[in-house]
Amino acid sequence: MVMALRHGVLPRSLHIDEPTPHVDWSTGAVELLSEQTAWPENTRPRRAGVSAFGVSGTNAHVILEQAPEPTAEPESGPEFSPERDEPGAVPWVVTGASEAGVRAQAARLMAFVDDRPELRPADIGWSLASTRAALSHRAVVVGADRAELLRELEAVASGSATVGEARMRSGVVFVFPGQGSQWAGMALELLEHSPVFAGRMRECADALGPFVEWSLFDVLGDEVALGRVDVVQPVLWAVMVSLAELWCSF
Repeated sequence: MVMALRHGVLPRSLHIDEPTPHVDWSTGAVELLSEQTAWPENTRPRRAGVSAFGVSGTNAHVILEQAPEPTAEPESGPEFSPERDEPGAVPWVVTGASEAGVRAQAARLMAFVDDRPELRPADIGWSLASTRAALSHRAVVVGADRAELLRELEAVASGSATVGEARMRSGVVFVFPGQGSQWAGMALELLEHSPVFAGRMRECADALGPFVEWSLFDVLGDEVALGRVDVVQPVLWAVMVSLAELWCSF
């Protein structure tokens, strides 16, 4: 669609054998792109709506707009002005393998900055964040200028500021598939043989109860009901949450 916006051409949609009969194509101005179509300039920028329905269950809806024509850049930009271009606050990140290591690193950084007054605080912050390893123990000082940053750094070095420990260990992640993974009769055997699974399903049924007009346990074997979006998505949620509970129990 970005290329279509750029070149003023709407490409033909693929795999259109027959327009769906569920849409009244005679009303409104919506039509399928059965052929490549020119997209001429108008008094306003070209815009397009794009919907992406992810297999993971994550959907994205965006509106794209034609980019303005680029303007010629000046031969030379404005001179850098520290008073104008420095950010309002700069973070300095200090890390180490232990709390003592972080405090020692803070003291080293103070000495380094003291000896080099020409360095900009933003450049120091960038280098700390982008060129040094992010070790398990960390402290972040924030300041509007060099003096404030050095005062905060002194607090870290002296032990009066907090040093935190990042969680470096990996854990278990449950990934739930989205719509399309369902089938009529799913979960029925687990309901019969697993008290853990059945217990969580009952909790899910109670949670869904005020919002739906059907019973979770009744629709599990109903192929017609599972064909409805408003049914299958909550049902899949309940089955997946209950499966996760079963996995955790082992």
